[in-house]
Amino acid sequence: MKTSRTDKVEGTIHNVKGGVKETVGELTNDPYLKAEGKVEKTKGKTQEKVGQIKKVLGK
Repeated sequence: MKTSRTDKVEGTIHNVKGGVKETVGELTNDPYLKAEGKVEKTKGKTQEKVGQIKKVLGK
């Protein structure tokens, strides 16, 4: 099982990668890349929240 810190770090990485993909998708007018970036950002935010919950629960 991952630690809360690992979840937070991985979530932040996904969040940043998603933001980059979203921006590149906007600049290149690529709706698929933009959508992929939004999905990855959402995945990252969710994983960050999981890390926060684990920290609160002490896992």
